[in-house]
Amino acid sequence: DKSEFLAVLKFLLVTVIILPVLPNQEYTQFKLNPTRVWQIVIMVSTIGFIGYFLIKKFGSKVGLWLSGLLGGIASSTAVTVATARIAKKSPEKCGDALQASILASSVMYLRILVLIWLINPIFVSHLWWKMVILSIVGAVMVVSIKSKHITAESSEVTSIQNPFEIRPAMMFGIFFVGLSVITILTNNIFGSTGLIALSAITGVTDIDPFILSLVQQSTSVENIFVSAIIMAAMSNTIMKGIYFTVISKQLRRETTIRYGIWALAHLPLIFIA
Repeated sequence: DKSEFLAVLKFLLVTVIILPVLPNQEYTQFKLNPTRVWQIVIMVSTIGFIGYFLIKKFGSKVGLWLSGLLGGIASSTAVTVATARIAKKSPEKCGDALQASILASSVMYLRILVLIWLINPIFVSHLWWKMVILSIVGAVMVVSIKSKHITAESSEVTSIQNPFEIRPAMMFGIFFVGLSVITILTNNIFGSTGLIALSAITGVTDIDPFILSLVQQSTSVENIFVSAIIMAAMSNTIMKGIYFTVISKQLRRETTIRYGIWALAHLPLIFIA
C-alpha cells in the first residue's frame, strides 16, 4: 500500500544519503567500521523485505504454510508469535499454525547461511551442512503434524514489521554494534566459556545481530565461533517453542516434543568440528 511504498522510498533515500558520507575505516579496539555496519543493515533489511513483500503479496491467499515459509525469510520469531496467536484465537487451526511456526524456523537456518555467505564466506564450509541438517529436521517435524485444510481468508500472518521502516533498521544497527563490542569483550575476558554463554542468552530474541557481528569481525574460522552460532540457534529454537506453548496451549505436548527434539539435534553439532 501507499504507506509501505513511502517507507521503502524513505529508507532508500536515507541509505543513499548516509552510506557515502560514512567513514570507511575501523575505530577503537573493537574494529568498528561505520560503512561496514551500515552495509550489513542494508543487506539484512533487503533480505527481510523480500520475505515481508512475499508474505504480504501471497501469504493470505495460500494459507499458513506459505506464510510460514515466506515469513521465515523475514523473522521466524515474529511468525512464531503470530501463528501462536492464530492458534489461540482459532483452536481448529492449531495444527496448521504449529506447522507454519516450525516451517518458518526451518527457513531461518538457510536465511542465516545466506547472510553469512554474503558477509564472511569463509564460515560457509564449516557451517553449511550443519544448517542444512537442522533445517531438514524442522521440515520432518512439520510433516509429522496432522493438520486440516484451512481457508486462506483467516490464515494471514500480519505481525511482521516492514524491515524497510527506519526504526527497525536503526535498532538492528544498534544491536549489531552493541553485540560486536560485547562479543569481543566476553571472548577476551571469559574466553570460550563466556562466548558460549553469551550465545545462549542472545537466543531469547533475534539471533541475526549476534551471529553477523561474530562472523564479520573474524579473519579466520575458529571452532568456538561455529559452536557459538549453533548454540545461539538452539537457544532461539527453545525460546520459540516456549513462546508458542505459552501463547497457544492447545498443542502443548506436541509443541514441546517437537521443539525439544529439534533443540537436542543441535547438541552434537555444537561439539563436532
